[in-house]
Parts: sequence; structure tokens; C-alpha cells
Amino acid sequence: KEMIRDISRKFLSAHGEQPVSIADLNAAQEALNIADLWLNEATVFPPLPIPDTCALSRRDWIDSTLAGWEEIAKPLVEGMSDAMSAMLRENFGESAIEGFNIPGFGASVPGMQIPQPVLAAIMGTFMSSLISSQLGQTIGNLSTTVTGANDVALPLAKEIRPGLIPQNANIWGEGLEIESHEVRIYLALREIAAARLFASAPWLRGYIRNAISTYGKGIRVDITAITEQAQEAMNSGQLDPANPESLTLALSGGLFTPEETPAQKSALENLETLLALIDGWIDAVVTQAARDRLPSLIKLRETQQRRRATKSPTQELFASLVGLEVSPRRTREATAFWEKIVELRDVKTRDEIWDEAFLLPRGEQLADAGAFLKSRTVPDDLSGLI
Repeated sequence: KEMIRDISRKFLSAHGEQPVSIADLNAAQEALNIADLWLNEATVFPPLPIPDTCALSRRDWIDSTLAGWEEIAKPLVEGMSDAMSAMLRENFGESAIEGFNIPGFGASVPGMQIPQPVLAAIMGTFMSSLISSQLGQTIGNLSTTVTGANDVALPLAKEIRPGLIPQNANIWGEGLEIESHEVRIYLALREIAAARLFASAPWLRGYIRNAISTYGKGIRVDITAITEQAQEAMNSGQLDPANPESLTLALSGGLFTPEETPAQKSALENLETLLALIDGWIDAVVTQAARDRLPSLIKLRETQQRRRATKSPTQELFASLVGLEVSPRRTREATAFWEKIVELRDVKTRDEIWDEAFLLPRGEQLADAGAFLKSRTVPDDLSGLI
């Protein structure tokens, strides 16, 4: 955890941050209060207290979400460690290992005997450091772009509360030729919508963790393939043993990525659909709440969709950790799905779908909300089923 914090803060220091002023706090409180009122008509999820410290600095955001990031990364670290242990047992049994090394990284001493459990522990620590390094850089980068406490569209904070990051919100609205207060209200709407969803569907945290855990448990390590890839990468200059950061870059670029098992692919597909449903629900709810209130809603929404498609915080995170890419098309399908549910039924029916994980639609069901609703409806006369 400390390593992740240090790396993310180091990244942030290189890009700078501005302290939160009294004016920032007042502007954030006003926008969040307005958004909270408007959203009462667009969702049945109850309002949350708006904290006195609802204007966050970039560093505040890092500190408040760090435990959540660690929770997400833990299954991957465990999966990598278990995979390393399994690979070593398969290749060397429980005996001592002589002269083992990945080219260029800690060359072995001729004749040195390394007990397999010791080497497994060393490699597990090595992979933990790699993932922590990747995660720290990703969090540091995100801290310069996210506009609110819940803008990543993941339940990260231990206590879900809405908050805006004024410095990033101001940058978000630059060049749009839209009044700053209107931009703040739009971002506050998204922030509070996400907070209400996460607080009302507490199972989301465990669902996401389990999906990542399933992926992590499916990791298999082929030491021969890794050795060959490492050697090729060093020969091409992609990997430099004298530069530890080059290994992180190589990993994020796909080096050492294990072959996905069917279970892993299924876990990633479920995770992609869930992330699309979260972002799509937020978009649909905000649009409903602000349709007749924000003059620039169409432009604001287009800006959000464009930036999500090119530089989504969630996309950056999962792309770097597990190679998951959330398709903008899938998110648009999810938005249309939620809007259609309200059109066919009502807001209450839409929000009740979040009561349990098994109630959510699968990816292939997003295209037909009507059929999805019919599949969930129990007929009054069950005699035909007997």
C-alpha cells in the first residue's frame, strides 16, 4: 500500500496540484446541492450526506481511494504468486534450483542452490512490486483527470460520499465555451448519481473483486515463454535491465501477458458488461435529471462520451492491469438499455435491477430491453408450466 501511495504521489508531484480554496469549496457545495435535488426525480436511490469537505485536491483523492485500489490489485498479486509457485513446482518439484534467472534480471551464481519455496517467495514479491508499480502510476495519472470522488465509476472509498475535484473539473470544461457553473452542475450530477448507486448496491464491491479474483486464479506462467520474450525484448531495446521502469512499460504493453483461460475470458466479459452498465446508468439518470434544466446538456454529454471513449479512467486502469478494454459501443448500448427500461416501465423498475447481481442483464441482453423485462416477469397463470 505504501509503495502504491509513494509512486502515485511521485507521479502527481511531477504534474503539480492546486490547493482547494474557500471559493472552490463553496462552488462545489452549491453544484452538489443542486444536483442532489434534481436527482431526487430521476432515481429512487436515496440521497447521501454531502460532506463539508466535498471539494477535494488531487492528493485527497489518492488518499481516499487507495484502500479500494489495493483491494482490486490484491487478487492479481495472489494470482501471480500462486502461478509462479505452480510453475516452479511443475518444473523443479520441491528440490533446490540451480542457476535460475530471467535474462538480465539478477543473474544467478554458478553452483548456487536456491530452495524452490524461497525462489517462489522471491518471485511472488517481484510480481507484487511490478503490479504495485503499475497501479501507482495509473492512480497518479488518474488523479490528474478524474473530476470527482466516484468518477472512476468504481466503488473505491470505504465510505461512499460525493465530492468534486475543482482543479480537474476546471480543466474538463476548458475550451467548451460553456458557463463554469453549468459544467460543475453536470459533473456534480454524475458524481452524486454514482455515489447513490454504489451506496444502494453494496454488493458491487464484492462482485468486482470476485471477477478480478477469478481472472487472477486463472493465471498460468510459462517460464520458457517468459524467458524467450524477455530476451527478445532486451535485444530489441524494449527491455533494459538497468532501467526498472522499462519492465513496467513492457508489462503494460503486453509483455508477459498470460494466455487467457475460458474462465478468465468469462470473468472479463462479465466485468466489462458491469462497468458499461454502471457508466450507462449514470449517463441515463443524469440525462433524465438535467434534460430540461441544463441548456448545454447535449454538448456536455457529447464531451463526456468522447472523453470516455478516448481516455476513460476505468479503461486506463483495467487495460494496464488485466488487458480489459470497455468498448464505448457497449456503454452506449447500456445507456440505451436503461433509458428503454424507463420508457417501458418506470424509474423504480430500472433501479430495482441493481438489487442483486443475478438481476443484471448479460451483454447479449442489452440490445432488447423489452425481451429482458419479459424474461424477468412471472406469469399469473403457471398451469402451463406444469
